[in-house]
Amino acid sequence: MQLELENFPRGRDCERETSARGPLSGPPTDPSARPAMPIEILMPSTGGDMTEGNIARWAVKPGDAVRKDAVLLEIETDKALVEVPAPGDGVLATILAPDGAERVKAGAVIGLIAVAGEDPGALRAGEPAKAAATGGAPRADVGTAAVRAPDAAPAASRVAASPLARRIASMRQIDLATVPGSGPNGRIVKVDVEKAAARAPAPAVAVAPTAVAAATPSPGSGERAAGSIVPHTAMRRAIAQRLTQSKQSIPHFYLTIDCDVGALVALRGALEAQAGFKPSINDFLVRAVALALKEVPGINASWGEDAVQRHAVVDVSVAVATPGGLVTPIVRDADAKSLRTISAEIRSLAERARAGPLKVHEIQGGSFTISNLGMAGIREFSAIVNPPQSCILAVGATEQRAVVRDGALAIATLMTCTLSADHRLVDGVLGAEFLAALRRFVEAPLSLLA
Repeated sequence: MQLELENFPRGRDCERETSARGPLSGPPTDPSARPAMPIEILMPSTGGDMTEGNIARWAVKPGDAVRKDAVLLEIETDKALVEVPAPGDGVLATILAPDGAERVKAGAVIGLIAVAGEDPGALRAGEPAKAAATGGAPRADVGTAAVRAPDAAPAASRVAASPLARRIASMRQIDLATVPGSGPNGRIVKVDVEKAAARAPAPAVAVAPTAVAAATPSPGSGERAAGSIVPHTAMRRAIAQRLTQSKQSIPHFYLTIDCDVGALVALRGALEAQAGFKPSINDFLVRAVALALKEVPGINASWGEDAVQRHAVVDVSVAVATPGGLVTPIVRDADAKSLRTISAEIRSLAERARAGPLKVHEIQGGSFTISNLGMAGIREFSAIVNPPQSCILAVGATEQRAVVRDGALAIATLMTCTLSADHRLVDGVLGAEFLAALRRFVEAPLSLLA
């Protein structure tokens, strides 16, 4: 869990009453006579370090009725594609940040919902004075960067598809209108576009002969062919900004330890044989990290400018690779959940992170992050702290290595874990205590089943 984050706004709770005779004179104001107030839709923050995001897709259009907590739009942040729920019941009156709007500030007004007793048409008309009087905000409040509409054709934008699916379809020149969707409510997701690409022949690209001659260097000319230019995705740009800030502002230090996972691997095999349940090494690690954080609570903390936040709960972020970049969905209260529950949650979160948007609460917060590259054969690496968290654990592959035990050479199955820590609130002794606790739980895996 990070520092307390802003909740989705529920509109204005109260309004000022004015009277020519002053607030204390005259008869009481009739509440039914007050003008209806629209509900402001604000750009949410998915974490204490998020300052801006992009509008991926609105799920509704102006004039549509909306229900509280129903999916209103999707945003793209440095963490993931995220579904944003409606803050209240009403009619979507206006959209101030359309599909494709980039670098929208967290907390900016991106739309208005008309409530009962209010004319949605008046808000859709875009009258600045009317919007100001009823709680709306001008478009200039959306963000410092100009809001721009996507380059896609209007017809394509009406097709229900995830932003990732749209991006892949654009790259492979696939008409989304011809692709059947397998997602919720027939929504087109990544796998649908990939299936369509496999069925369809590669599109022919007409190129002028002169252009070919110019682009292809002649043998012996000394010219070299230019590579391709791949524009940054919004997620990649945000990830770059966040990680650069982390390395520049956080004094990192690193501690490395080897864990003997022989007993854990044996237990994993026994669980599969006896119970039909085969948790991953990462599932065991999430459980072990959660228990170690309970034992060494100084690690379960976040840095703030004025104070250190000690977290009362253990929420473990798990790094998941997606085509758009790395996302970190969260296993909430990991110390209180069974290994089987943790395994099921991680599998579900990873699948949905790769296929489409997650819910805001699924990526918002987290008190510790695990990044595991063992499946890629990486023996050891150092990760970058995910602010405002204090630490991140980089996990390498399990492999057999020669060790010396009781003066004799032996073979052990080892896994190297490297803790990257923020030295502002974690010192070497505290980090060593955490790694010692982690190793004890990993090397006694039956304790992880309790």
